[in-house]
Amino acid sequence: MKTKTLKQNKVNVVTLGCSKNLVDSEVLMGQLRANDFDVVHESNKNDASIVVINTCGFIDNAKQESIDTILHYARKKEEGKIERLIVTGCLSERYKPDLEKEITNVDAFFGTRDLPLLLKTLGADYKHELVGERLLTTPRHFAYMKISEGCDRPCSFCAIPLMRGKHISRPMEELVKEAKHLVANGTKELLLIAQDSTYYGLDIYKDRKLAELLRRLSDVEGMGWIRLHYAFPSGFPEEVLDVMRERENICKYIDIPLQHITDSMLKSMRRGTTEARTYALIDQFREKVPGIALRTSLIAGYSGETEADHEAMLRFVEKVRFDRLGIFTYSHEENTTAYELDDDVPDEVKQERAEAVMALQQDISEDINSKKVGQVFKVLFDRKEGDYFVGRTEFDSPEVDNEVLVSAKENYIRIGDFAQVKITSTAAFDLYGELVG
Repeated sequence: MKTKTLKQNKVNVVTLGCSKNLVDSEVLMGQLRANDFDVVHESNKNDASIVVINTCGFIDNAKQESIDTILHYARKKEEGKIERLIVTGCLSERYKPDLEKEITNVDAFFGTRDLPLLLKTLGADYKHELVGERLLTTPRHFAYMKISEGCDRPCSFCAIPLMRGKHISRPMEELVKEAKHLVANGTKELLLIAQDSTYYGLDIYKDRKLAELLRRLSDVEGMGWIRLHYAFPSGFPEEVLDVMRERENICKYIDIPLQHITDSMLKSMRRGTTEARTYALIDQFREKVPGIALRTSLIAGYSGETEADHEAMLRFVEKVRFDRLGIFTYSHEENTTAYELDDDVPDEVKQERAEAVMALQQDISEDINSKKVGQVFKVLFDRKEGDYFVGRTEFDSPEVDNEVLVSAKENYIRIGDFAQVKITSTAAFDLYGELVG
C-alpha cells in the first residue's frame, strides 16, 4: 500500500562510484528533463515515482555498496514508496543475468551504453541534438568532462574494459562545443576525465591528440581552469607538458595512476612500463613543468606482492614525494587476467600495507603544505561551510585533494569566484589563509 502520493514522471537518479559515472547520470538527467520529466539527483524527499540507480562495479566494496543500494530501493518498491526501479551502470553491465535472477522486483537492468534503451523504457526519446548538454550535479562553477569512453589497456587487475568496453574518443569539435556551452552557463573549471586520457584521439585521429585538445579547450573564451585526470604512464604524450607549461589556464596538475613500482609487480600487472621508466617520467614532469602537482594511486597486496615489493613501494613514495596519493587494497576480480593468479596476500596484510603507505604520505603532505605558509595562491571557492569559505588552488581537485579555508567571519567571498589567498597556516590536508589584494 502506498504511504504517500508519488509525483508521476518524477525521477530520482542515484549515482554510485566515480566521476565518470556522475557524468553519465548528468547526461541521463539532461535527456529526461528534455522529455519533460521532473528529475532530481539523490533526493531525500521520497516523492519520486521512479528511481534510477547508476551503479559501480569497480572493486568489492563498490560492488557491495551498489547491491545494498539496489536492495534498499527494492524494499521501497515493495512498500509502495516508489513505483518503478531501474538499474544501470557498471555493475549492471557486468552482472546483469545474476542481478535479474537474484533481485526480481527491479523493472529493468541496463548496461553502460544503453541510454537510448533506458529512455525508451521510461517512455522518453533519445534526443541527439542534446549531445554535450547535461544537467550538472556539481556546483555550476566546475564540471567534469568525459573526453572518451572505455579502455584498450590490458591491465591484469582491472575489470573496467569488461564494463565500459573498448576505448572510444569523443570528437574534438563536440568537446569544444560542450566546453563553450558549459562556460556560457557559468562553468569556470573543466575537469577532464576518461579511463585513459592519454589515449585520446588514437582511435578516430590515428594519433594521440590530447595536447591539441587541451589547446583548443584552453582557447575557449572565458575558460578559467582545465584540469587533467587519469593519465596512463605508458606512452604518455610529452607535448601535453609543453601545453601545460605554456597555458596559464591549464592547471599544473596531473592525476597519473601508477599502481606499483617494482618491475616484477608492474610486469604482472601488465602496465607496460618499468621502475626506471616510471622514475624518468616523473623527472620529466617536474623538469618540463616546474611546480607541477602530482597525484597518483597505488595498489597494496596485489597477487604475489612480497614484503620486499611493499618496502620498495614505501621507498618510492618517500623518494618521489607525491603531492597527493590514494591507495586501494587489491580486489581479486573474476574474468580479469590476474584472477588466474593466487590472491595470496591476506586481507589484514593488504590493509596494513595500505595504512603504512598512507601514514608515510600524510607526513609528506604535511611537510609539503608547511612550506606554503606565506605564499599567495589563486583560489576557486566551492562552498561555505560553518565559519569558513572553502576553495581550492590549481593544484587541488574537488573532493580528493587539499582545501583552502578562509574565515567567513571576517570576509565575504562569492561562491564560484576566484580570489588571491595568502596561506597563514597548514595541516596535512588543509590550508588556512586570508584574502589579499
